[in-house]
Amino acid sequence: MADVVQFKLERMLDELEDLDRRGLFSKQEIAEIVKQRRKFEYRLKRPSPLKQDYLTYIDYEKQLDTLRILRRKSFLKKSGDKKLKKSVSDYAGVSRILEIYRLATTRFKGDIELWFQYLEFCKARGHGRMKKALAQLVRFHPKVAGVWIYAAAWEFDNNLNVAAARALMQNGLRTCPTSEDLWVEYLRMEFTYLNKLKARKVALGEDEGTLARVQGNADDKQWRDENKELFMALNENGDVGGVQNGESEGKVDVFGEHGLNILETVYTSAIEALPKAFSLRTRFLDMLEATELARSEDMRKKILDDMRRDFSEEALYWDWLARVEISDVKRINSEQLGKAVEVYEQGLQFVPSARMVELYVKFLMDAVSDENREGEIAGEIVSHLKVLFEKAESLGCITEDLACQYVSFLLNLGKLDEAKILLEKLCSGKFPEAVHLWTLRLSVEMKCIQIKSPSPSKADLLYIFQLLRNILMKVSVSEAEDLWTMGLKYFANHRHHFDKLVEASFSSLTKDGGSDSGFSLSSTIVNFILERDGVDSSRQIYKRFLALPHPGLALYKNCIELELNRASTGDKTGLPNARKIYESALATYDQDASLWQDYHSMEVKMGNSETAAAVHWRARKALKDNIALVPRSNS
Repeated sequence: MADVVQFKLERMLDELEDLDRRGLFSKQEIAEIVKQRRKFEYRLKRPSPLKQDYLTYIDYEKQLDTLRILRRKSFLKKSGDKKLKKSVSDYAGVSRILEIYRLATTRFKGDIELWFQYLEFCKARGHGRMKKALAQLVRFHPKVAGVWIYAAAWEFDNNLNVAAARALMQNGLRTCPTSEDLWVEYLRMEFTYLNKLKARKVALGEDEGTLARVQGNADDKQWRDENKELFMALNENGDVGGVQNGESEGKVDVFGEHGLNILETVYTSAIEALPKAFSLRTRFLDMLEATELARSEDMRKKILDDMRRDFSEEALYWDWLARVEISDVKRINSEQLGKAVEVYEQGLQFVPSARMVELYVKFLMDAVSDENREGEIAGEIVSHLKVLFEKAESLGCITEDLACQYVSFLLNLGKLDEAKILLEKLCSGKFPEAVHLWTLRLSVEMKCIQIKSPSPSKADLLYIFQLLRNILMKVSVSEAEDLWTMGLKYFANHRHHFDKLVEASFSSLTKDGGSDSGFSLSSTIVNFILERDGVDSSRQIYKRFLALPHPGLALYKNCIELELNRASTGDKTGLPNARKIYESALATYDQDASLWQDYHSMEVKMGNSETAAAVHWRARKALKDNIALVPRSNS
């Protein structure tokens, strides 16, 4: 290993001497460069070098080369020389970086990101190794569509070799026929080439049908004729397939016709390879609309007819068809709304599903913008939503999410009474255990009571409590987190109902158990009582919760925190209580390393060396293989 590294460093001697001779780096800096390179070379010679070793070396060499270029420019500015003959140090840095990239990609052939970094560096420096690297990448990753697209784009844009770019794209399509991006980019490349040919003919004044001639005087025309060789063709013959330079004579739109032929060919092949790719059809349509082609309307109609034939049973097609005719759904007018609704209604006949209804509802919701919220449009949308909701219910397509959307929409429009009636119907009908709908219903009921009177009556409180208890007894604690929180907040100042709610929580927690992480109902109740009644009441209630079959780790931690806060304020019972809770928790969670760590940390801060050492010894004994997770006692 050492001999190989030393050999590589000796090969850098000419470069380093040149840097010293030119005065770009001092001897101390060159010595540091050698030191750093030796370190990096030894890393690369390890049995299993990491990818990061190569990238770090490359980053160092890039920064070093950038510094060399800046110092060279500064030297030229000071000396007054406009040019300085290039020497070995001007090329060595880039060559070394390319060599490191080559070694990295040889070792990590499957890393696409690394390959593209290599190619981008070659492209930025205009190095001739670009073509060889691209060929290697294509050979190693022929199933990656992005590789073919990148290679073709380089041939087309940088190498100006349309034939090579087309061959790469076609090979890529044969290898990856199911790539939508490859089909689209191939068509875009052909259209771009046609546009360049059109622009070239216009610049030469040869085009007579596709574009207007460039207006100019006789001198401009004479100059173009005398310097025609300056207008470089994009391939050897300056043609595209069957389109020759003189072929535009006598034809109205030769490029438009040829572009249409290309589109038809690519489109036919693409849908054969990807018959179920809906987004591919829409992308072809977008390209068709952005390009001036002969008989483009006929082609557009063909694509739309094919889409209707192949995707009429998919809700996404009808949603797209309704939106495609509307440029901005936020500023929709009555006529556009009618057309879109007609399409959606037709879609519901073909696809009577919940997904179709969801897309229909989303469209109507999007249509209600700030500009359209008032007036006839808003009224039409509300009526359409009501009809849609009823139709969805009759078709059996209504879901909990759809119902919540409709209720929320009514609330946003200020229709509180209608939302209340609808929620009563839903919660007592198809969705008796839908937590989100019950949450909405309770919030609406509470709001209605607040509007009626600032302070609720006993009958109102009893009504809300009965509603809340009915749903809480049907669903688990983890599902009804928002309902429990809402109820505790609402009845916090009404002791009678709050106590009943707490008693109901014991039944639910006995059945479902407590939580080890996240929301903890018992912890929430303990905190409410601590804030309202003080520490003594909270201790009584948490002792009752801890006596349940499975109180949950979250409750243990919350109670420990409560006792430690009391101990920090001078309460002498806080620390003993915290120790008792830790012992109780460890009886169930003795393999929880973080619990042992917290216990040990508490003893170190608030106990003594003996208790801390005892906890540390017990933790090591309990965790066995995980003893590293427990820090050593300072004693």
